[in-house]
Amino acid sequence: MNGVTGRMGTNQHLLRSIVEIIKQGGVKISSGEVIMPDPVLVGRDLNKLQKLSALSGVKKITTNLDEAFADKNNQIYFDAQVTGRRAEAVKKAVSAGKHIYCEKPIATDTKTALELYQLCKRAGLKHGVVQDKLWLPGLLKLKRLIQQDFFGKILSVRGEFGYWVFEGDTIAGQRPSWNYRKEDDGGIISDMLCHWRYVLDNLFGKVKAVSCLGATHIPYRVDEQGKKYACTADDAAYATFELEGSVIAHFNSSWTVRVRRDDLLTLQVDGTKGSAVAGLRECYIQHYGNTPKPVWNPDIPQPINFFEGWAKVPEQETYDNAFKAQWELFLKHVVTDSPFPWDLREGAKGVQLAEKGIESWNKRCWVDIPELP
Repeated sequence: MNGVTGRMGTNQHLLRSIVEIIKQGGVKISSGEVIMPDPVLVGRDLNKLQKLSALSGVKKITTNLDEAFADKNNQIYFDAQVTGRRAEAVKKAVSAGKHIYCEKPIATDTKTALELYQLCKRAGLKHGVVQDKLWLPGLLKLKRLIQQDFFGKILSVRGEFGYWVFEGDTIAGQRPSWNYRKEDDGGIISDMLCHWRYVLDNLFGKVKAVSCLGATHIPYRVDEQGKKYACTADDAAYATFELEGSVIAHFNSSWTVRVRRDDLLTLQVDGTKGSAVAGLRECYIQHYGNTPKPVWNPDIPQPINFFEGWAKVPEQETYDNAFKAQWELFLKHVVTDSPFPWDLREGAKGVQLAEKGIESWNKRCWVDIPELP
């Protein structure tokens, strides 16, 4: 597990996924057989690794990635490094015969992302990309509604994502400074359009075209050492997507927005029979028969309480941590060859959409999304 000293790697992948899988006694694959992960923590800072080892209870740590690759007991390579370091490490892992599981974006450009996919394919190795939002309770509830034909024909999807990231001068920022430097592969388009690609493709229809406008709203921030730096990457993106089936999707993604909505991410889905608004965990629905009939009249107070016409979807399933749920599926895929469609080609699609979004911004026009080889 390389790069797990970072916030996402520590919290989601190590503590809430692998450590929890170990605590539960592994991943059950039959009445008498389980998969038990045996992690090795890899990083560049020995002090951070030692602290993480004490926190997690994982004893194996190393600052020598080649040493970890040389150990034949290590069968899977997981990468949660910054994006710019990922491709080189994945190529080494493939050469060492390791199965690949990694965070997104899987590379800084589509060409490199496809190269990683082809390398794994030619080597006959299992490979996967983290697409965690598909296992969020709110999105799973949306998926069930689609399966039950609650919406009828889906017309549109509206996504609102983000929150205010403090600049760091008086209040410390809550995201790493490299996120706001283009030269360090930062930028919210590269970060978030990878997510929106797999959410849209898997739930609502394949993305056919994109129109995207990026912005760098905050020109300067303060880094982890207290030094002021110029922001060279986009901190907000306003993107419209054309999907198969004439569905229109629009996502606002921003680190410069104050939240007045149900959650940090909300998706509103409107269809001919009904609508739904999902957050990370909850989902609210309004059927055609419960839809009010407002009349525009700004001269009087609004007589309709629009929130009252929505019903909360009850808890009908048990939901595990989204990262842990996908980890268990990938471990089963490696050991039992069970299906795992979220491979590096799917990861390359996310990189492609981010690239096309940036191209759209630069050209100020719609850009088609071609099928990947």
